[in-house]
Amino acid sequence: MSALIEAVDLAFGYTERPVGRHVSLSVVAGEVFALLGPNGCGKTTLFKTLLGLIPPQGGAIRIAEVPISGLSRADIARRIAYVPQTQGVAFPYAALDVVLMGRVAHRGVFAGPTVEDREAALAALDKLGIGHLAMRDVTRLSGGQRQLVLIARALAQAAPLIVMDEPTASLDFGNQLIVLREIERLAEAGVGIILSTHEPSHALSAASRVALMREGGILALGPSREVVTSANLSVVYGVDIAIETTASGRAVAVPAIS
Repeated sequence: MSALIEAVDLAFGYTERPVGRHVSLSVVAGEVFALLGPNGCGKTTLFKTLLGLIPPQGGAIRIAEVPISGLSRADIARRIAYVPQTQGVAFPYAALDVVLMGRVAHRGVFAGPTVEDREAALAALDKLGIGHLAMRDVTRLSGGQRQLVLIARALAQAAPLIVMDEPTASLDFGNQLIVLREIERLAEAGVGIILSTHEPSHALSAASRVALMREGGILALGPSREVVTSANLSVVYGVDIAIETTASGRAVAVPAIS
């Protein structure tokens, strides 16, 4: 199976500040791939590089086997949807209008939304349980509600790959579960997902493969149960962490108690 996105020996960062190097990874259709690591380890900068928002400092990026340098912004948008970390919204758009922005890749910047576009946008809001917010001013929504709107925008974009930068970070427990379940459903439908998180338990429950990041590099990469271990987590986070199994068989990360 060919990769939806692939990075080979990637170096990334900014002109004045290199962030990471020697990063290689790939994501295929139907896979949930997690970047796990503490705040400041380079996850967001890596995502921006994979999306072509900042140029790589070395190595190669291919999207559906095409070098990213050969793709326009519209080409990339048709192949990858992006969910950034919760951000402020400067203009009082309705939530539905924000979600409709995800349809621009399919119709062009200056074309008005079609009936199909509106149906896709409303369906995305409903999937996340926020259909009732469709006409609400996004500047008046909570941070968690705005994050769900951004996720709905990515769903409406209908790209084969979705990149999510800490999609549950600003959500309460109930909404975290809604998002994690939607990620599972999307993967079952064949969508590739690459997400970042600093929550080991989310990586264990949501991802089939995990790249454990530390200071801009990858400490370990492989199946989630093999990578997200007590020893690896204790090294990355600098505290003693244990992996325990719940009565239902779910693995969770907890502070180690001596």
